Amino acid sequence: MNRPIALAWIDYEASTAPLWDRAQMLRLARCLGYHLVWPDECTILPVADQARNAGADAVILPAPEHLGPLELNRVMGIADVETVLPRLSFARWCTGGAIW
Repeated sequence: MNRPIALAWIDYEASTAPLWDRAQMLRLARCLGYHLVWPDECTILPVADQARNAGADAVILPAPEHLGPLELNRVMGIADVETVLPRLSFARWCTGGAIW
Protein backbone atom coordinates (compact mmCIF):
# COMPACT_ATOMS: atom_id res chain seq x y z
CA MET A 1 0.00 0.00 0.00
CA ASN A 2 1.54 3.29 -1.14
CA ARG A 3 0.71 6.27 1.00
CA PRO A 4 1.13 9.86 -0.19
CA ILE A 5 4.22 11.66 1.08
CA ALA A 6 4.22 14.72 3.33
CA LEU A 7 7.30 16.76 4.13
CA ALA A 8 7.55 17.84 7.76
CA TRP A 9 8.81 21.37 8.35
CA ILE A 10 9.66 23.01 11.67
CA ASP A 11 11.13 26.51 11.84
CA TYR A 12 13.22 26.14 14.98
CA GLU A 13 13.23 29.91 15.52
CA ALA A 14 9.41 29.91 15.63
CA SER A 15 9.04 26.74 17.71
CA THR A 16 8.92 26.86 21.50
CA ALA A 17 8.73 23.05 21.83
CA PRO A 18 10.21 21.30 18.77
CA LEU A 19 9.89 17.79 20.20
CA TRP A 20 6.21 18.38 20.95
CA ASP A 21 5.73 19.87 17.46
CA ARG A 22 7.38 16.80 15.94
CA ALA A 23 5.09 14.42 17.85
CA GLN A 24 1.97 16.37 16.86
CA MET A 25 3.04 16.47 13.20
CA LEU A 26 3.57 12.69 13.21
CA ARG A 27 0.10 12.24 14.70
CA LEU A 28 -1.51 14.51 12.09
CA ALA A 29 0.32 12.79 9.22
CA ARG A 30 -0.89 9.42 10.47
CA CYS A 31 -4.48 10.67 10.77
CA LEU A 32 -4.38 12.11 7.24
CA GLY A 33 -2.77 8.97 5.79
CA TYR A 34 0.59 10.50 4.86
CA HIS A 35 4.03 8.94 5.06
CA LEU A 36 5.97 11.72 6.81
CA VAL A 37 9.51 12.49 5.69
CA TRP A 38 11.87 14.89 7.40
CA PRO A 39 14.20 17.32 5.60
CA ASP A 40 17.94 16.86 5.68
CA GLU A 41 19.16 19.07 8.51
CA CYS A 42 22.26 20.07 6.53
CA THR A 43 20.45 21.38 3.47
CA ILE A 44 20.06 25.03 2.61
CA LEU A 45 17.35 24.41 0.01
CA PRO A 46 14.08 26.30 0.47
CA VAL A 47 11.09 24.30 1.71
CA ALA A 48 9.40 24.34 -1.71
CA ASP A 49 12.47 22.78 -3.36
CA GLN A 50 12.73 20.17 -0.63
CA ALA A 51 9.05 19.27 -1.07
CA ARG A 52 9.54 18.94 -4.83
CA ASN A 53 12.66 16.79 -4.40
CA ALA A 54 10.84 14.53 -1.91
CA GLY A 55 7.86 14.13 -4.25
CA ALA A 56 5.67 15.43 -1.42
CA ASP A 57 1.95 15.80 -1.86
CA ALA A 58 1.77 17.97 1.26
CA VAL A 59 3.92 19.94 3.70
CA ILE A 60 2.96 19.64 7.36
CA LEU A 61 3.74 22.52 9.72
CA PRO A 62 3.20 22.88 13.47
CA ALA A 63 1.60 26.32 12.88
CA PRO A 64 1.24 28.83 10.03
CA GLU A 65 4.05 31.05 11.34
CA HIS A 66 6.61 28.35 10.49
CA LEU A 67 6.55 29.57 6.87
CA GLY A 68 6.68 33.15 5.66
CA PRO A 69 4.08 34.32 3.13
CA LEU A 70 6.42 34.18 0.13
CA GLU A 71 7.65 30.67 0.92
CA LEU A 72 4.07 29.55 1.63
CA ASN A 73 3.12 30.80 -1.83
CA ARG A 74 6.00 28.83 -3.37
CA VAL A 75 5.10 25.67 -1.47
CA MET A 76 1.45 25.93 -2.50
CA GLY A 77 2.56 25.80 -6.14
CA ILE A 78 3.89 22.30 -5.42
CA ALA A 79 1.96 20.76 -2.53
CA ASP A 80 -0.93 21.14 -0.11
CA VAL A 81 -0.11 22.66 3.29
CA GLU A 82 -1.46 21.25 6.55
CA THR A 83 -1.00 22.87 9.97
CA VAL A 84 -1.41 21.25 13.37
CA LEU A 85 -2.48 24.24 15.47
CA PRO A 86 -4.70 25.81 14.44
CA ARG A 87 -5.86 22.86 12.34
CA LEU A 88 -5.84 24.30 8.82
CA SER A 89 -5.57 22.94 5.29
CA PHE A 90 -4.42 24.95 2.29
CA ALA A 91 -4.87 23.32 -1.12
CA ARG A 92 -2.09 23.77 -3.63
CA TRP A 93 -2.62 26.33 -6.34
CA CYS A 94 -4.32 25.03 -9.46
CA THR A 95 -1.74 24.80 -12.23
CA GLY A 96 -4.09 24.02 -15.11
CA GLY A 97 -5.88 26.69 -17.09
CA ALA A 98 -9.62 26.93 -17.55
CA ILE A 99 -11.11 24.98 -20.43
CA TRP A 100 -13.31 27.16 -22.61
